[in-house]
Amino acid sequence: MSFVSFENVSLAYAPGGANAIENVTLSIREGEFVAVVGPSGCGKSTLMKLVSGLKPPSEGYVFVDGREVGGPLKIIGMAFQAANLLPWRTTLDNVMLPLEIVEPFRSNLKKEKAKYTADAEALLAKVGLAGYGDKFPWELSGGMQQRASICRALIHQPRLLMLDEPFGALDAFTREELWCMLRDLWQQQPFTVVLVTHDLREAVFLADTVYVMSKRPGRILVRKEIDLPRPRPLDVTYTDAFAGYVHELREHIGRIRES
Repeated sequence: MSFVSFENVSLAYAPGGANAIENVTLSIREGEFVAVVGPSGCGKSTLMKLVSGLKPPSEGYVFVDGREVGGPLKIIGMAFQAANLLPWRTTLDNVMLPLEIVEPFRSNLKKEKAKYTADAEALLAKVGLAGYGDKFPWELSGGMQQRASICRALIHQPRLLMLDEPFGALDAFTREELWCMLRDLWQQQPFTVVLVTHDLREAVFLADTVYVMSKRPGRILVRKEIDLPRPRPLDVTYTDAFAGYVHELREHIGRIRES
């Protein structure tokens, strides 16, 4: 049973203009962790805009939870390469921001404020930010800001998490720490994840399924299931099986760039 599905979807940003993506068909199960890779400008971020309802398709249909997407969905959480924390709000207040916007949390905020605050503090603790709720973004490192950003994306308990290169601006060591953080959050209480990334190691370590996109206009060229046992320790990235998946995906990307 598909939780997210694309049926022959194309999108041109300007009427009559060139397509950003073209004839995309894919299916994502509920609770599945999917990664999307491909050359720059291939339409990876466009897929996110279509799933989240920020852009309607020019052709075809996008469905989430059995319903055609016709606008922004409250069951989605999103995080991006830039943490985009509001500088005048504390870490805790930044995390709680969706509860001020998304129903039914917004209507219940006054009477449930203590519970929501406790939930946010518990989520911060899960990602290693216990005691940092009263800090402002400029008092946090880049990795800590990104941890808070993912907490903000998850605080309203979305069924679908959309991640657009969330670790791309971080150093390699911090990036791997956050891979493990995301892995643990997802395994504790599974939700559906769509991760857009340029990092093939990241895609193989985190995902159940990796989609490879062509040059613009983006099409799905390869669907690769990652058959590595879970839970995946970071040590798996040094195994021959892991290297084999990364090498295969890199070959696909190389052929796309040369074509």
